Amino acid sequence: MPGGLNIAALARRTGVPPDTLRKWEQRYRILLPDRTAGGQRRYSERDVARVEWLRERLEQGYRIGEAARLLGTIGVEPARSAGDHVRSLIDAMGEPTELGIRLDQSFALLGVDQTLAEVIQPLLRTIGERWERGELNVADEHLVSEAVRSRLGHLLADAGGGVHGVAVLACAPGEHHELGLMMVAIALRRDGWKVAYLGADTPVRDALALADRLSARVVGVSLASEERAAGLEALTDGGTALVVGGAGASPALANELGGVYAGPDLHDAVETVRAFAA
Repeated sequence: MPGGLNIAALARRTGVPPDTLRKWEQRYRILLPDRTAGGQRRYSERDVARVEWLRERLEQGYRIGEAARLLGTIGVEPARSAGDHVRSLIDAMGEPTELGIRLDQSFALLGVDQTLAEVIQPLLRTIGERWERGELNVADEHLVSEAVRSRLGHLLADAGGGVHGVAVLACAPGEHHELGLMMVAIALRRDGWKVAYLGADTPVRDALALADRLSARVVGVSLASEERAAGLEALTDGGTALVVGGAGASPALANELGGVYAGPDLHDAVETVRAFAA
């Protein structure tokens, strides 16, 4: 006979009445109890965690339907910390719908700033390392990247900001890795900048021309490898401040180009650009 809690014990553990638990189970399929030989439900510690997670979301003001959707599929232990969310997303690789649900869960529960810095950045770093070691194929890497890109694109559609001035952000010529730059754009908008986001493989002259038209205070350029620096000489024209970032950037390279290094992570990049607003 399976062990576990009956519904009365589950209600005592979680503070959620039995009638409510039954409704949640039937309507939203958030629980999947085992059955005794006599057909009685027996709930696991996983079920306890899921009910407690839902109760916490309701206390924060979520509707039960919204909370149940964010919780995700049956059998998944709810993520609580940023590290939990990263592991949850890695476990969901190969499942596009589940990846989307878990990304939405991260943004809803942790907020934009923490999700960008503590979930998406470590996630992309881990995916990249696994791909380099041959543990992931291109399809797996692209699946995660496109799920992240979709969520970041929605956030970039917000046209807010402008208190600190204009920042033009672009990837170096030939550079197609833009997720890091998208995160910087979102973080800068939330920090009060008006961001003109140009995206991947941007001609230098076009970026500078736009910066001139917009009277931009900062031009930010991202490159994933040092090889992409070859097309950046034209940025040293003495105009707007240049900030260079990405995995291919370094303090030495930024100095050669007449700019400043953004730093190794998202927080540093925002702080570097913020210095120009002082």
